[in-house]
Amino acid sequence: MTTPLASTHHLHDQAAGEVQPRPATCANPRLTARLTGILFLLTILGGIFAQAFVSNRLISFSDASLTANNILANRALFEAGFTVYLIEMACAVASVALFYRLVRVVNTDIALAAAFLALTGNVIKTLSRVFFIAPLFVLTGTKALNAFNPDQLRALALLLLKINDRGAGLALAFFGVSGVLNGYLLFRSGFFPRILGILAMIGSAGWLRFFIPSLRFPSFMFIVVFALFSAALQIFWLIVYGVDEVAWKKASGDQR
Repeated sequence: MTTPLASTHHLHDQAAGEVQPRPATCANPRLTARLTGILFLLTILGGIFAQAFVSNRLISFSDASLTANNILANRALFEAGFTVYLIEMACAVASVALFYRLVRVVNTDIALAAAFLALTGNVIKTLSRVFFIAPLFVLTGTKALNAFNPDQLRALALLLLKINDRGAGLALAFFGVSGVLNGYLLFRSGFFPRILGILAMIGSAGWLRFFIPSLRFPSFMFIVVFALFSAALQIFWLIVYGVDEVAWKKASGDQR
């Protein structure tokens, strides 16, 4: 004789057995891709502005006095550069999350590894920016620095800027590994053109040189230009075309 309690357990077990794994869904993969592309674009533009129009214009790593005078004479621009650096990092972190949602359907383990490597790079780069803004406090004077003469303060300010520069370089090493993995996912995806993956892997591999800070390549500018070219193509495709939704849903197991 079957008791009501036993029947309840039977129905529960039967229902549990009918539960199927849910596919990796994304409400609108094409919109997600376009938002990712926009965030990528803002990241690149922010980095170019802060580096080319602020850092390169105001900082001379061979002349502490000139650098100090430039920062003090262009304080608003220097502070704007710091703000743009932070906006760049915020966009970069958000783009990592959105891009992970797109490519995890290809291989979750690789996508997760790439995302964590990229986030590690973003954390390192964000912390490095503390050393970018710190020289402003050193040069504007505080009681804690009264023991230092002006030349020593200028030298300290330049040292902090060099630490910022090295920290940003270290971050690029992590971005390089992440970029190679993401390039592989793009290549294998089926919903992005394979050429994007190939270019991403080649372009990202150049950043691996930063694992050895003393290593120098005569053709480093070629690496930078190629990486930017690869990123520009990827951004263009993400914003204009997004993803092949049919292929993406097939890869995700969502056949609706």
